[in-house]
Amino acid sequence: MLLAELEVRHSRAVAPTRRVALGPHWLPTEPAPGYGGILLGGIVAAHLEDVPPDLRAELLMLMDDLEAGKRVSQPRLRHRFQTDIVGLERSHHALVGEGPELRFALEGHGRPVPQLLGAVYAASKLHKDVRPVVFAALRKGARWEGAIDRDLIAHLSDPTEAPPPAWRRFPTDERWALQVMGFGPDLRPDPDEVQRRFRSLLRAAHPDHGAESEGAGQRIVELTEARRILMA
Repeated sequence: MLLAELEVRHSRAVAPTRRVALGPHWLPTEPAPGYGGILLGGIVAAHLEDVPPDLRAELLMLMDDLEAGKRVSQPRLRHRFQTDIVGLERSHHALVGEGPELRFALEGHGRPVPQLLGAVYAASKLHKDVRPVVFAALRKGARWEGAIDRDLIAHLSDPTEAPPPAWRRFPTDERWALQVMGFGPDLRPDPDEVQRRFRSLLRAAHPDHGAESEGAGQRIVELTEARRILMA
């Protein structure tokens, strides 16, 4: 039984252009995040590990902008989002039910970035009342490190915050964020200071600037999440 589906339209992997659009989609969100939110979170979990660290950070910042309803300039993640689907290849993703079991049926063709962009832009089109819970599911997917299976579905299904990963087991999210960004526990930095520190640490963590490749992606995800918390 089909429970939710998303068609992502995108340039072919060999094409010189990098374009992304949304095809037909059905993303139920009641009760939030609903089957639609679970599917979108699963797409993020399945593809985020396959993109470079700098694009992971940009994706998480794009999610913040889209959740807030901000105007998004193009291109983002080196791809241009558009409404025209003529000439674009098709990737189809679905959440299906087989008896009492749910499973993902993800069919991404080509590069992973178009699939991620399709998921976050689709989330931005949902009603504003459910958007925060759905974007929370996408962030859960971004932090997922296991298989794309029923454990992930259970993790995404819970609208409440699941037990935090080991690297977030601090008394409060804010205290964890201050530590990740290198601020003292009693310091309350202003947004400009947070942004300056984030850019400096992001550069230091990136392999293109001499950092070790191993663990760079996780470090960048942590920095981006810490920035989001302190800027809220």
